[in-house]
Amino acid sequence: MRSVIFAFLAMLCWGIGPILAKTGLVSMEPFSALTIRSVSVAVVLLAAGLLTGKMTALSHVDFRAASFMMGEGILAAFLGQIAYFYALKTGEASVITPIAAAFPIVTLILAVILLGENFSAQKLAGSVLIVAGVIVVNR
Repeated sequence: MRSVIFAFLAMLCWGIGPILAKTGLVSMEPFSALTIRSVSVAVVLLAAGLLTGKMTALSHVDFRAASFMMGEGILAAFLGQIAYFYALKTGEASVITPIAAAFPIVTLILAVILLGENFSAQKLAGSVLIVAGVIVVNR
């Protein structure tokens, strides 16, 4: 149940985020916006890590795991986010966000191919519904 609560919290945050970003991007270039966003997140992470004592866990992270997280950060938090901000600056939030939020389809395909996860009729149906939702929103 705890994971479901966290998933709903993430949904709420990710639903509000584009509204704040679209509003901020009105008078700001996407690279500047991403820089401000990233620095503010870094400051909050540092403060939270220091206050909770979790910074010490960084000394136990192995290089391979850290490399994967750096790759994820570059792809998702930098390249994906900057592309999303450029799209959001010039497009409608209600159109751009569902397209960007269709990323689970990419994850599903790669998880099956690279991680050996199983593919099921339910996952196929979910993917079809995601694509259908994006099509409906963009009409």
